[in-house]
Amino acid sequence: MGKVAGVRVAATGSYVPDEIVTNEDLAALGCDSEWIVRRTGIKQRRRAADDQATSDFCYQAALRCLRSANLDPSDVDLIIVATMTPDYPTPSTACQVQRMLGSVAPAMDVNAACAGFMYGMITASQFVAAGNSRCALVIGADLMSRTVDPTDVKTYPLFGDGAGAVILTPADCAESDEGAPTAESFHEQGILSYQLGSEGCGGTMLSIQAGGTRRALTPEAYAEGAHYLTMDGRGVFKWAVRLFDESAKQVLDDAGIAADQLALVVLHQANQRIIDSAVADLDIAPRDVFVNLDRYGNTSAASIPLALDEAVQAGRINRGDLVLLCGFGAGLAWGTALLRW
Repeated sequence: MGKVAGVRVAATGSYVPDEIVTNEDLAALGCDSEWIVRRTGIKQRRRAADDQATSDFCYQAALRCLRSANLDPSDVDLIIVATMTPDYPTPSTACQVQRMLGSVAPAMDVNAACAGFMYGMITASQFVAAGNSRCALVIGADLMSRTVDPTDVKTYPLFGDGAGAVILTPADCAESDEGAPTAESFHEQGILSYQLGSEGCGGTMLSIQAGGTRRALTPEAYAEGAHYLTMDGRGVFKWAVRLFDESAKQVLDDAGIAADQLALVVLHQANQRIIDSAVADLDIAPRDVFVNLDRYGNTSAASIPLALDEAVQAGRINRGDLVLLCGFGAGLAWGTALLRW
């Protein structure tokens, strides 16, 4: 548990590829459209072109975010990219984005899968709050279509490709009669409470077994499909519902905020049934929960920033609003944060 005062989300941006893959398009693979909607709420997802990489998605989301903030890449002094589908094992995707933007900022990747954006945002917030960054660019991006076995009819339909970005800056400060920032204004914006956590004992519930130092991607491993993502869907579902209920309550209690004070809740867009079950336990009105997974599926680290950007564009978030975010996924790892926008 922790908090980071004096930080604000200055702008958002996102990018999804042009190709739309509907449930009906997956029928040739043996996927049942009605089953997909009934079990997940997903109706379509986006798929990257063959010549696109994760850094291309990050670059486009970053440009839109910078444009929204009326900033230049030269203003950025920190870049963090959350992804589990990097361009290369090394160099980092963040360094590729830094090169593409023409920025001189330090850059690094964070890999916490579907919780990655939350880890990246909270890490960047610490830099801003400490005075070591005044314009931090945090991007969540994944090309999940490259990780899933097309013959796995229960897993393949769940995932899509996308990217989302935010810019974090020091909070707006109202001035006192003497012209100095007031302590009250400094604490108005920021992360009022957050929780980061992990349960490594559940790592096999969501994993890619080959391609690392534990098991190389040999021809034999490739032939058996060990380079694809495997998931214990039932186990992950139960864990995610329990996790959000416990983590959200602890974060809200720590901040002294009641659920009915929230302007918006943005959860990792994994499954509509997970979202419905999770928010029901907190007695949150469905209208206060932002959902776009029906159009994009599970985009992993891109999920929350993509939803945030759409919520901002739709006028669902205004300055001063209380917004609850929660990302959860492979690791198992999670991050929950209460923001005063």
